[in-house]
Amino acid sequence: MSDRFSVSARARSFGHAARGIGLVLRSQHNAWIHAVATVLVTLLGCLLDVTRYDWCWLVLALSAVWASEAFNTALERLADATTKDIHPLVGQAKDAAAGAVLLTALGASLIGLLVLGPPLLAFAGLAD
Repeated sequence: MSDRFSVSARARSFGHAARGIGLVLRSQHNAWIHAVATVLVTLLGCLLDVTRYDWCWLVLALSAVWASEAFNTALERLADATTKDIHPLVGQAKDAAAGAVLLTALGASLIGLLVLGPPLLAFAGLAD
């Protein structure tokens, strides 16, 4: 491995990352739920004209969910590569990683409600 900076090496790194994102989308059914949620949150944020500060929270929440899903996928792949047999510790590791995704998604949902809820209620004429 060379310590010299190379634009072509950086481009290859982005290619590897893009393949990883593609793997998550192809192999994880919940990633499609995250994709739909990402589109809906983005459209609502634009429609409701949320502030730059609110966008920071929304982007952070969406990024955290996607990152946790990618880490979960990586852990599952590594675990599956270690053994073809059912192993209770591998199962527990996969469960913990899936739990992390769930916790992140729940936190992101709460952020979405806190940020988008009030302007959405105002838009619908239901706010004070």
